[in-house]
Amino acid sequence: MIVGLTGGIGSGKTTVAKMFHELGVSIYIADVEAKKLMHTSKEIKEELIAAFGEETYINGELNRSYLSNIVFNQSEELKKINAIVHPRVGQHFKDWCAERSQEAYVIKEVAILFENDSYKHCDKIITVVAPLEARFKRLLLRDQTSREALQSRMNNQWNDAKKIALSDYVIHNEDLEKAKSQVAKIHQEISLLS
Repeated sequence: MIVGLTGGIGSGKTTVAKMFHELGVSIYIADVEAKKLMHTSKEIKEELIAAFGEETYINGELNRSYLSNIVFNQSEELKKINAIVHPRVGQHFKDWCAERSQEAYVIKEVAILFENDSYKHCDKIITVVAPLEARFKRLLLRDQTSREALQSRMNNQWNDAKKIALSDYVIHNEDLEKAKSQVAKIHQEISLLS
């Protein structure tokens, strides 16, 4: 069983994923794997350079700030990157799942699970939500950026209400202990289903 885990930027998806991992669930973090593939896949490198120019990689390393500036201000450019990277991440995920076929379920953490339609490949969906101010606080500490830049990134994602409407479970991540107990309850329910 494939369980999609999503939530807006700064909602605490990765923290919740770690809680599931502590319960023995295998976690696939799509953003992390996408970054790895952007560094290691010759095909992705060639396509990104063709689409965005030689500045996309400096000395063979992905120029993340260059790409970030392009995509967070131009949604058409974001679509181009996604069209190059997402199919490869999808295949990588399928291969990863094949190695875990004996497990009751796995979790695929994806920031834009709904926006890129990958929710359609999940058996269950968990959305993590947190108050907007808490999200800003976490992100300002983590990313050392401006509130405006964060708002721009948030604007590229669906709002919580839209995600919740399509989710099987919602984790309210305001308090770590409460989030842990929600994770334990969901883990128990999904384990019984699989």
